Amino acid sequence: MLNCSLSLKTQIVEGCFDDYKELAKYHYRNLKTGPFTNIFALKPKQDSFLDAKTIGVIVYSLPNPGLELRNIATGNFFVGLDRKTQISLLNKTVRRISRLIIEPRFRGLGLACHLIRQTLPLVNVPIIEASGIMGAVNPFFERAGMTAYSSPPKTSCVRMIEALNSVGIDESLFIDPVRVHHKIEMLTIKKHKFIEKEFSIFLKSFGNKRYVSSSPERTQFVLSRLTERPMYYIWFNQSLVAGR
Repeated sequence: MLNCSLSLKTQIVEGCFDDYKELAKYHYRNLKTGPFTNIFALKPKQDSFLDAKTIGVIVYSLPNPGLELRNIATGNFFVGLDRKTQISLLNKTVRRISRLIIEPRFRGLGLACHLIRQTLPLVNVPIIEASGIMGAVNPFFERAGMTAYSSPPKTSCVRMIEALNSVGIDESLFIDPVRVHHKIEMLTIKKHKFIEKEFSIFLKSFGNKRYVSSSPERTQFVLSRLTERPMYYIWFNQSLVAGR
């Protein structure tokens, strides 16, 4: 639940790319978001004395075409159309949450859920969707009112996740590649050798990446691929859906 005293000290406002850029370093993906339609920022009120310019940010973008889990969630509503019509309809009716970042000092207080729940209606489209490993680790998308859909992860991802878990690196840490890399470097020689072997096996399908030596960048790359596990979330704006 959101810390009540903190909620009184913050406000959600229309944001801009600079708000995202300020917090992008705390996200496990790169800075680029592609075209976006809406940005909302969670900021301290002027009289709050909170030591942060921006506490959180959420970015909404145009949808990706052809998601199988979207078809399942919408009862194949977008299926059977020619590509031009399908993309036009998707862009008109769907937005996706492409980035959601909370400044590390304010995590664990329910602010991610608060930011999603409060901004979903503000986008003013019938359907909002999201995906990503963070929701699987911490179901804030569902707590914000979105419905989850999932499909089995790739076998290679399961093996890599289990390997990391076996040496004490839990999935909840995957959103912080720097911390994960530090933990790997602090492993015993035997465990470190084991993880290096598993990294090499996992990276076989990524060309020359399998030969890259241990580094924070390599760890970030592997973790970003582990997040590709299909986990899909959808929210229907009932007032707009009913009016269609």
